Amino acid sequence: QVTVVDTSPPLPYIIYTMSCYSCLLVVTAFLFSPHLSFPPTQALDIQLKVNRALLTSSKHPNAKLVGSIDQGTSSSRFLLFTSQGEVAASAQVELNQIFNEENEGWHEHSPEELWMNTRACMNAVGDAIRDVSVSGDDGRNWKLVLSAIGITNQRETTIAWNRITGEPYHNAIVWDDTRTSNIVKEISKRGDNALFRDRTGLPIASYFAGSKVKWLLDNVEQLRRDVEDEERCKHVCFGTVDAWLLWKLTSGKRFATDVSNASRWLFMDLKTCQFDQELIDRICRPHKLPMNCLPEICPSSFLFGNVNADCGLGSFFENVPISGVLGDQQAALFGQTAFEKGQAKNTYGTGLFLMMNTGNSPVPSTHGLLTTVGYQLGTSGDVIYALEGSVSHSGSTIRWLRDQLHLIESASDAEKYAATTTSNQGLYLVPAFAGLFSPHWNSNARACIVGITAGHHRGHICRAAMEASCYQTKEVFDAITNDSGVTISSLNVDGGATANKLMMQFQADMLDVPIVKPLVMETTALGAAFAAGLAVNVWKDLDEIKALWTITETFEPSMDESKRAKNWKGWNKAVQRSFDWIDEDGDVDTED
Repeated sequence: QVTVVDTSPPLPYIIYTMSCYSCLLVVTAFLFSPHLSFPPTQALDIQLKVNRALLTSSKHPNAKLVGSIDQGTSSSRFLLFTSQGEVAASAQVELNQIFNEENEGWHEHSPEELWMNTRACMNAVGDAIRDVSVSGDDGRNWKLVLSAIGITNQRETTIAWNRITGEPYHNAIVWDDTRTSNIVKEISKRGDNALFRDRTGLPIASYFAGSKVKWLLDNVEQLRRDVEDEERCKHVCFGTVDAWLLWKLTSGKRFATDVSNASRWLFMDLKTCQFDQELIDRICRPHKLPMNCLPEICPSSFLFGNVNADCGLGSFFENVPISGVLGDQQAALFGQTAFEKGQAKNTYGTGLFLMMNTGNSPVPSTHGLLTTVGYQLGTSGDVIYALEGSVSHSGSTIRWLRDQLHLIESASDAEKYAATTTSNQGLYLVPAFAGLFSPHWNSNARACIVGITAGHHRGHICRAAMEASCYQTKEVFDAITNDSGVTISSLNVDGGATANKLMMQFQADMLDVPIVKPLVMETTALGAAFAAGLAVNVWKDLDEIKALWTITETFEPSMDESKRAKNWKGWNKAVQRSFDWIDEDGDVDTED
């Protein structure tokens, strides 16, 4: 059932609301596994947009469409881009979040739902443009052709599956899941922190995939038995979401990841860009995890394989090259065309991620940042590194106001209510719902609202939630400056929160630098498309891509220094109040 709404002026979009039913894989091991959730059987509400005018505007056979799979934390998406970097079509469906009421901090996704939603979005776009044709100068009509597909994904989220049965052993453990906090504490007690910082660029934290692998080996009996068996271990796959989707798209013919995703495991040596058995053993002990259980590490722009006809996608996708893979934040850096050393971007999504290109040499951090891989273009290209500050809650804080506190009905209401007051009047919200990530790395911190008086109201809480993202951005911004010695003169931004003008102005005021929004805001998906298109010559080089990037809006700082300093002092006092709320045993630290 398809409902068509004609919205031709001012942009000729055709918007569909499409419902399709998820199918269930009836496999005994899947049905009765205590570790797996069923994909939802209710109708999928796929939000589909197609710009037919853009697709048909060319007078040349348009063989330069590039697709991008954007599998985030909150939704699955598929987008089509033209060779000019414009969005020609998109489909999106929300992803079910699996929380365990008996286990605080657990967060999972159904691996099968990740795949089914991705496939549904791709088929929705493919079906919608199947009959679209382009009139050439010679009078002939040409069918649209897809040149390549890129994948970008929520990083660190970890899946284990069996390559023979194709079935996951357990639900995907999401990046912000905190169940491995005790595991990382035990590892840290061994004195390995400096070793991991030096080799991987990462602190030992529950955020990264390696600790999730250890938890799966500890707690999933069938998985552990298979890994321990000399023959059956060859059938075990551990991967992040990109590796799972690539394996599905190629019908099990390709088990691989890219350097940006691989750098988020605690297993990869930053200098060799290969998994290191010593690091694996130190994380996973007493278990022995063979290297063949991990995906092959490839460049970000690289021919990973081709879409297999048996994977359940329509003919529009058959045999299309999958030629780009990037973790979501690295994809946003690439989509923002931050190709030069010292260029940075900030993404406001579920979490918040500020990343700066540091060139072809990794820069160690002494201020709580992550030294990570940005991207690599082809096997002969340099590995480009980055400094990153990762914050666990940004957009999710606004959703908390909506879904848990019911203070707002929609995310846009936060700006409306925040605008009812000209300041926070001393009220601060620290969204340490899963501890604090960069630059604090305090897993025992918990969220708090401080400075409340009888005069505060809903508007102040909405403003405090909004301002929290800006303060956390400043923490990371200052840390990057201190680590790199580079002064960032302006900051490119992307993500849903950039539609909040009040927040973007406050961000410019607190950083005291201009905040710059690009014309095409789908920078994460665009970055994956750019990587894929480069590998198949849709774009010849980075200069051609750079020419496509344009600015749509700039926010200039206007706050005086004394007010900025007062705000900053208040935030730092609030952060201190959030520290060490959980004691060493994992219980809330309460007074008798």
